[in-house]
Amino acid sequence: MESPLASVAPNWLKAPTGTERAWIGLALLWCVVLTLAMPYWHFKGKQNSTGEAYTVEPAKFAARVQQFVESNKVGEQNGVPIVEPAPGGDAYMQAQMWTFYPILQLKKGQTYRIHLSSLDLQHGWSVMPINMNFQILPGYDHVLTITPTTAGEFPVICNEFCGIGHHQMTGKIIVTE
Repeated sequence: MESPLASVAPNWLKAPTGTERAWIGLALLWCVVLTLAMPYWHFKGKQNSTGEAYTVEPAKFAARVQQFVESNKVGEQNGVPIVEPAPGGDAYMQAQMWTFYPILQLKKGQTYRIHLSSLDLQHGWSVMPINMNFQILPGYDHVLTITPTTAGEFPVICNEFCGIGHHQMTGKIIVTE
């Protein structure tokens, strides 16, 4: 019985020519550009975090958040406290299935150190619509230094799948004039 698979003809592979060569060259050039751009943006780009992080027990971080809420609460929205840290000070936000807590109220043009941690598992912290993304891990206090430049309400969403309630995991940052 004859095999349904045919052998490859000898010399089937031909060197690229014409526009195929141009596209391969363009792809290689783009690889070189991106390879050089990555370290440049790592050191010169303003989108990177400060790299400041500390180990912390989740229960101790939750206690710090609660103390921060009690001393800086200025209101409440749908049962979630709104807190306003002093300009130039520290602000705390925790991630836990399936919520960010509390709502932060910041002043435009002021610099803050935002401490982020998860109490249970890995979450994503994405501030919309400005495309600010960060991974939050349990056991670590990640510190982001930010200076809001636009007033408004900015939703915070989890962009790391964290279980059945992931689609409901939202928070908020309010920036005032």
